[in-house]
Amino acid sequence: MADRFTASSTQLKPDPKFHSILASKFINCLMHDGKKSVAQAVFYSALEIVKSKISDQEPIDVFTQAVENVKPSIEVRSRRVGGANYQVPTQVNHKRQQTLAIRWILLACRGKKGRPMHQRLAEEFMAAYRREVKWREIAVIGSA
Repeated sequence: MADRFTASSTQLKPDPKFHSILASKFINCLMHDGKKSVAQAVFYSALEIVKSKISDQEPIDVFTQAVENVKPSIEVRSRRVGGANYQVPTQVNHKRQQTLAIRWILLACRGKKGRPMHQRLAEEFMAAYRREVKWREIAVIGSA
């Protein structure tokens, strides 16, 4: 039987411009209806805006640091003990931290209307880079 293609991390190739696996993962999460070239154009346009606003840093470094700043270290999970449900804080593994950070950034971008996506995305990258956004509020909204 032939090996099947899976969307695992071993199949993920780096993005063509910056050769970053994280950027490739973000582009895949940004993509709608299989239109990867559109998602890449939006992502790279956002990084061009970031480059023009924050000139002393490379845009891919700003993006990477923004994702690092958004990553949660702990989360609460429901635990049923003796007929009662308790919220137990647990550590989050690295893969889930990355996934949640990407999801929250995209959720914040998609929640704002009125401007093109690349502008909203650039603003979120810069806000997360500067630690200006209260990500816990977005996390509560996103999980509801």
